[in-house]
Amino acid sequence: MSVAAGQIVLVDWRDALPKEPNKRRPAVVVEDRGLFDDAYPNLILVPLADDPGLAISELSVRIEPTPENGCAKPWHALAHHVTTASKRRISPTASRIADAQLTELRRMVALAIGVELPLAAGRR
Repeated sequence: MSVAAGQIVLVDWRDALPKEPNKRRPAVVVEDRGLFDDAYPNLILVPLADDPGLAISELSVRIEPTPENGCAKPWHALAHHVTTASKRRISPTASRIADAQLTELRRMVALAIGVELPLAAGRR
């Protein structure tokens, strides 16, 4: 399976455990293709949610519909929900987020896991 950072994929979590998503849902690939061999069985993802109540503004990127991302409605990329999933759960799509959105999403993932300090007020 060949996927790239910024690509939107569908993840099948229909056999999830309690408190995990229990449906197919979109997610954004955030891993760098050069980090792992193609044979590595998992992908690092950030799930997309259409419920703004799940989005923490400092840790999510709003994805507005564009021809490139193929979204029919606005989504929120939830950096604080970064996860890995088996490639067997993944269905690639031709859709992708903008490079600037991917950069911001990766920055927010780093912030969520304590790798990066928040930007000073007014520097966004």
